[in-house]
Amino acid sequence: MSPTMIDVPFDQYDTVRIGVIGLGNRGAGMLAGWAAVPGAVVTAVCDIRADRATAAADKLAQLGKPRPAEYGGSASAYEDLVRSDDVDLVYIATPWEFHHEQGKAALLAGKHAGVELPIATELEQLWDLVDTSERTSRHLWLMENCSYGRNELAMLKMAREGVFGELTNGHGGYLHDLRESLFSDTYYTDAWRRNWHTRSTASFYAMHGFAPIAAAMDINRGDRLTTLRATATAARGLADYRERHVPRSHPSWNETYVNGDLVTCLVETAKGRVIRSEHDVSSPRPYSRINSLAGSRGIFEDYVPVGETGGRVYLEPEHGDHDWRDFAPYRKEFDHWLWKKIGDDAEHNGGHGGMDYVLQWRVVQQMRAGLVPDIDVYDSAAWCAPVPLSVESLKLGGGPVDVPDFTRGRWSQVRRGLDSEETDMPPVG
Repeated sequence: MSPTMIDVPFDQYDTVRIGVIGLGNRGAGMLAGWAAVPGAVVTAVCDIRADRATAAADKLAQLGKPRPAEYGGSASAYEDLVRSDDVDLVYIATPWEFHHEQGKAALLAGKHAGVELPIATELEQLWDLVDTSERTSRHLWLMENCSYGRNELAMLKMAREGVFGELTNGHGGYLHDLRESLFSDTYYTDAWRRNWHTRSTASFYAMHGFAPIAAAMDINRGDRLTTLRATATAARGLADYRERHVPRSHPSWNETYVNGDLVTCLVETAKGRVIRSEHDVSSPRPYSRINSLAGSRGIFEDYVPVGETGGRVYLEPEHGDHDWRDFAPYRKEFDHWLWKKIGDDAEHNGGHGGMDYVLQWRVVQQMRAGLVPDIDVYDSAAWCAPVPLSVESLKLGGGPVDVPDFTRGRWSQVRRGLDSEETDMPPVG
């Protein structure tokens, strides 16, 4: 058998020293969370724009933290950061097109790497990251914060305890009206994210909703993704928004948008389950990650106006009148230990309702305690595979394409992931 990173624990680190590459909205927004986690310190910051690195260092100093080393001013500045002897974990929050090369560089430099979505955009790149992780014995994982959402983790625990019966299907994705931000001259630097809509038709960013459903179905931990079929609507939303809201002098008027407003993937598993995954950032609509899971004895649906949690359930034998029930009492009963332990800290220190901090805390805790990561390189590759595979399927008129087995046959091994057992953060000092 080939080498594997399955069930390989981290080395134990007394202090996790973090180098941050990419200090736009996401990277800069995560600094305070990293700085707040016990036993973590940001030792290096990097951005192609040197002034952003300086601003990040200033922010950390203002928080009373040690001032990190600054790297920047060139496209290759990150290479110096990953080679630093003062970094254990490289956190990458740059535009998508740089994730593969920067993640691989971190691994080759002997560092672990947490990469924002997606870890790579091409199938060959995903395999390359898997191979490099195995070759270097360093972990690389998707910084999938939504997998640590309170509802998502409670849903996962309910699935593990058989509340939904035998799972048959799920529905998740990323439905977020980003039109104003995409046409902003400052929000996405150099319009990097809008530019992807001119390149291809793909499900670029559905992992936020796809990953929690895949985790609940034990993908790579007893089941695996096998085939994918994709459909796409016409590309209308961005051009229509530009017509109504963007002055003719704006550089976007030289662009042609080709990515469908709604890209839908139907992904089948070895056990006959189906996940419907959707991506739409070009249409007027309220935000949703959908987050729905169904089985032979019940269903959960998120993002609906029922109760304070925004979710609803229908379960047998408790419910028999065909009326939805509020998810709130079930979330309380099945609340994940991470939210019970650090939920108050998360809501104070982290964005997106606290799930950013839960992810950051858990990453640092795993590294300091020498635990096996909840999300490994195989999960990350599988969750990101719909990006290139949707392109392939659409070229075939929506025909099926095979999903690679990144585990090389080890997917049937039942093992824990996000359904982790409770553990403590090692004491500091």
